[in-house]
Amino acid sequence: MKIPFFDYPRLFLDKKDEYLNVFSEVSSRGAFIMQKDVEDFEKNLSQFVSSNYSIGVANATDGLEISWMALNLRQGDEVICSAHTMLATASSIKVAGGNPIPVEIGDDNLIDPDAIEASITSRTVGIMPTQLNGRTCDMERIMEIANKYKLFVVEDAAQALGSKFKGKNAGTFGNASAISFFPAKVLGCFGDAGAILCQDENIFDRAYQLHDHGRDKDGNVKSWGRNSRLDNLQAAILNFNLKSYETIIQRRREIASRYDSRLSVLDELKLPESPKKNSDHFDVFQNYEIVAQRRNGLQKYLKDNGIGTLIQWGGKAIHQWEHLGFNLHLPKSEAFFKECIMIPMNMFISNDDIDYICEKIIDFYRK
Repeated sequence: MKIPFFDYPRLFLDKKDEYLNVFSEVSSRGAFIMQKDVEDFEKNLSQFVSSNYSIGVANATDGLEISWMALNLRQGDEVICSAHTMLATASSIKVAGGNPIPVEIGDDNLIDPDAIEASITSRTVGIMPTQLNGRTCDMERIMEIANKYKLFVVEDAAQALGSKFKGKNAGTFGNASAISFFPAKVLGCFGDAGAILCQDENIFDRAYQLHDHGRDKDGNVKSWGRNSRLDNLQAAILNFNLKSYETIIQRRREIASRYDSRLSVLDELKLPESPKKNSDHFDVFQNYEIVAQRRNGLQKYLKDNGIGTLIQWGGKAIHQWEHLGFNLHLPKSEAFFKECIMIPMNMFISNDDIDYICEKIIDFYRK
């Protein structure tokens, strides 16, 4: 049995005829750059997450950089972020002119609000929580801290479209946020793509100009900018996929529940919170990341049995890339990266696949 971590060919082949129809319709109109499909997707996305504004951009990393630029991040400004996140989170702060300050994770493996507050200095201007693996951080605490110290909040919501904390969507808590539509995301397209969400008109105007050569909605050049426009073909694909997004989320939560019911018997594993738990969190399970004793042996055993896995970001926390200038010791994050591993979580795996994966994991620990 072969179960890849993510089956990229099936992303297209499972709905081949529908996608070809979308390509044909858009291409026949010659609608390739900044066309109605982008505008429609921005409106549909804003409506889905209850955001005042959204801007389609070339990728989520650009979205984060532009968000900080729109907030006038200055040289030497410090922004606190999680040690457990992709390098793009920290690099967006650095490229925009600031200094990323990674801090420890909490028991849910997301940024620890207590660590945020303990790391605030006179140079701190912002917080960048990562809504990781389809789960939203404790944004109530984070926003309390931000308001107390008058800090900006830019959410890295790349993996969290549809995730909620106390009924409010990831990406709509802070001053701005970015979402990714990379092919393997819960809402994915056929290349790089992203979006910025924001609630304030002034931030929207500034970010919109930055993403299109400094031009406003009427095409007037208002400032210096860059080219980070969402491709119109990708926008059309995203509009098509957004129609079934709630069904996709429901299925991923079903997969997570099935994993939980089968794997919770193993003391050697720490699992994500089950969707069945009465919680302030509504998770969309972009990934199913577990903490596993004898992680490396488990990964090899699963590979030998045809099961693909992934250790995020080369198995390193942000601060462990020492050649980028970090000089920190965060023991909880470092311990996490010695044992974390992701098992298949996507729309292409069947219940039989899930059962097979669980059987092999159980076999490994009970041998």
